[in-house]
This record gives sequence, C-alpha cells and structure tokens, in this order.
Amino acid sequence: MLKEFKEFAMRGNVLDMAVGIIIGAAFGKIVSSMVSDMLMPPIGLLLGKVDFSSLFINLSGQAYPSLSAAKAAGAPTINYGVFLQTIFDFAIVAFVIFLLIRQINAITRKPEAPPAPATTKNCPYCLSAIALKATRCAHCTSDVKAA
Repeated sequence: MLKEFKEFAMRGNVLDMAVGIIIGAAFGKIVSSMVSDMLMPPIGLLLGKVDFSSLFINLSGQAYPSLSAAKAAGAPTINYGVFLQTIFDFAIVAFVIFLLIRQINAITRKPEAPPAPATTKNCPYCLSAIALKATRCAHCTSDVKAA
C-alpha cells in the first residue's frame, strides 16, 4: 500500500495540483492585501470616508466604537464590511483566473482544418448525390455532363 501511495503522490498531475494550490493560496493573500490596503481605502474615501473593514451591525444592543471592540467584548455582530471586501477579493481573483484561462485556451487552441473538398454533387433532375466526375446519374439515368 505504501508503494501505491508513493506512485500516486509522485504522479505528475498530483504534484502539479499541489503546486497550483500553494501558488493559488499565495495569490489569494496578495489579492486580499491589494483589495483591503489599496482599493477599499480610496473607494471608502469617495463614499464619504467609510472604512469598510469597520462596517458591522451590532446584535447585542450595546454600543461599541469599532468592530474590534465588539469582538473583544464577545458581542454578536454581522460584519457586512468584511463581507464586501471578500466579495471584491473573489471578483478580482475570478477575473484574473478568467483572463489566464482565456489566454491558455488561445495559445493551445488548434487551428481549424479547412473544409474537405466536395466529392459529390446533386443530380439536377432527381437531386440524388452523385460523384463529381459522373456523366450520367445512377438513380435516374439522366445525362448530367452538360448540367
């Protein structure tokens, strides 16, 4: 069983998948930082100096000055600002992956083969398929040389 597991783990596609997961996790961290540290502050500024990471609904009924204070007190909260940042993260990651897959598909796409030349034509009298070089229709025996 150990030998089979080693063969499975060392198979090329398993290693490729592991590398992809590691790179994907690192890319996710980069995108999260870009969204929370670079995109959301200007968007918040344009929307009236809103800090999205501190937007929350307090369900406890007590007032807390910030989300971190509410969390420290153990108050139940709905963190819709963090949720909005996560949606931005996802949208950016999905768009980048879309562009990457689109480029890979364009590179690996095989050119379409030209259509094969016709080998038959239709008889002008009975509309049956006959060979291009035929001079008489095999179905209706009409002379198709002149047609």
